[in-house]
Amino acid sequence: MELPGLGRHCAERACRRLDFLPLKCDACGEVFCKDHIRYDDHKCGSAYKKNVQVPVCPLCNAPIPVQKGEIPDVVVGAHMDKDCKYNPAQQKEKIFTNKCLKPGCKRKEMMKVVCEQCNGNFCIKHRHPLDHDCKGSSHPISKAGYAALMRASQTAFKSTEAIAVPSNGNRQHNRYKLWNNMRWFKIVLCQHSMVVLLSYI
Repeated sequence: MELPGLGRHCAERACRRLDFLPLKCDACGEVFCKDHIRYDDHKCGSAYKKNVQVPVCPLCNAPIPVQKGEIPDVVVGAHMDKDCKYNPAQQKEKIFTNKCLKPGCKRKEMMKVVCEQCNGNFCIKHRHPLDHDCKGSSHPISKAGYAALMRASQTAFKSTEAIAVPSNGNRQHNRYKLWNNMRWFKIVLCQHSMVVLLSYI
């Protein structure tokens, strides 16, 4: 039993189905059933209003603006003929340009792998100082290790100032403070030498 007062008929001429949950096309405003709501299904004449895709040049990968009513293929073709900044030599550009400085090694890397001790450029295989017989400084210090040593030396320096001018005659407290800071400084130096030792293993 059909209820003609409820729902709407599909606007597609071949269908005309009575649908109780009709869908309205957001481009042309007509009402369709679930089978004909897509632009292609009802051959929507206003579908171009909702087509917001921007074509891209296949040579230079630049987005090409297309005005309303223009055919994207024609606009992209005109861009390729006039404004395209495609450079065929750019595709042949070498990627692996960073040559390893280890004698006898012919490997090249995509990016630089620099030794912190001798500042030489090496491949992944020879990046470690022991692998390329590094002639750099004997004790490499990382930036973090250097900063820790500087903080420790500044703390020790401040504590020696405190001993030079005792506050309220409390020399025993200041001596303990200096001893404690120097002990911490020795621990930092031990840890640093351990890091240096581990970096050679």
